[in-house]
Amino acid sequence: MISRIDLRGAAFPEGGIDRDLLPRAEFDVEAALEAVRPICEDVRHRGTAAVVEYGERFDGVRLERLRVPEQAVADALAALDPQVRAALEESIRRARIVHREQRRTDVTTQVVPGGTVTERWVPVQRVGLYVPGGLAVYPSSVVMNVVPAQEAGVEGIAVASPPQREFGGLPHPTILAACALLGVPEVYAAGGAQAIAMFAYGTEECRPVNLVTGPGNIYVAAAKRLLKGRIGIDAEAGPTEIAVLADATADPAFVAADLISQAEHDTLAAAVLVTTSPELADAVDRELAVQVGAAKHHERIATALAGRQSATVLVDTVEQGLAVVDAYGAEHLEIHTAQPADVAARVRNAGAVFVGPHAPVSLGDYCAGSNHVLPTGGCACHSSGLSVQSFLRGIHVVDYSREALAEVAHHVVALAEAEDLPAHGTAVSRRFDGGRP
Repeated sequence: MISRIDLRGAAFPEGGIDRDLLPRAEFDVEAALEAVRPICEDVRHRGTAAVVEYGERFDGVRLERLRVPEQAVADALAALDPQVRAALEESIRRARIVHREQRRTDVTTQVVPGGTVTERWVPVQRVGLYVPGGLAVYPSSVVMNVVPAQEAGVEGIAVASPPQREFGGLPHPTILAACALLGVPEVYAAGGAQAIAMFAYGTEECRPVNLVTGPGNIYVAAAKRLLKGRIGIDAEAGPTEIAVLADATADPAFVAADLISQAEHDTLAAAVLVTTSPELADAVDRELAVQVGAAKHHERIATALAGRQSATVLVDTVEQGLAVVDAYGAEHLEIHTAQPADVAARVRNAGAVFVGPHAPVSLGDYCAGSNHVLPTGGCACHSSGLSVQSFLRGIHVVDYSREALAEVAHHVVALAEAEDLPAHGTAVSRRFDGGRP
């Protein structure tokens, strides 16, 4: 069901792991660019009419308007299952606890007497938050996008999610209910590249935004790449990933269940086990054979586990296992070893790390308080997950007195001359008598 890569003994590469040796889903955003380019241009020129037409073509729904009536948002919350409401409220509460602690404070540094630099943290003014449709319903993604934006102090928040034919062209009612719980009334029934273009260019119904965040399919990722610069983006999210670093102390039933939990998302979802124990690998295989067959989405899960993006990687030591998972840079990394906290502290590349047998990825997906919008495709080696910081900009405010400028003016002039930009120096020296400090 899941392939093996044996890196034990002499097979372990000298000088480090080449990430191309490791399993990864094919996710060619560059190829999808040519498909989304005309869609985005059409939305730019025709606005709402273009978004409506693409909704009919791709989602099978013909809409009269994109903006979801506020009453429909309120009605969705009123009809929400009480248990689901309680779970969402607790998810929101825990996310607020964590994200509130991420707030930045302005810092003023006195460089010299009379000369200061202040770093101000200013939220973007307006954001577009994308919540995918597809094979599953993601009210948790509403929470994970909205909470950090609110805690950052963003003034304008708009949510877009694909229209659903079975719900009269509205986004899924649980998505709408989550928006209502979070106090976000501005919701649009728009999906795919056309939704990203709507946020970027604006339409008759939706004002343009400064930043777009949230996961989506390959066409959403391609639209974000195409429009980056006109808008800020969080990341180009690819298929979800889980890596598990385990030794002989791990419970194979837990490991199998956690691999399955992420394979459930998509046939391209990646599930990777890195272990020092062939016996554990065999036991996990046996558990998968039983647990996959009992799962609701067993066909989707089996396809994901059998795909090129999933594998069990055998290594000799936990140290080698750390090298493998750091090279892989998983979106989600679980540590199932002896002293898991010590091992987790040595991880360098991961979107989020889950420590020990009682911190499964599913906890982070919903109710840990952490954010589940995380870098994929190995991008964890240079990028972070969504946070309050994603919605803030640092602005340096420079305040120097005449005396403080005079003290350093000759250095500014010298560097300006060295770079053959003499007008830079003149802009300083002209402030003093005779044009010289």
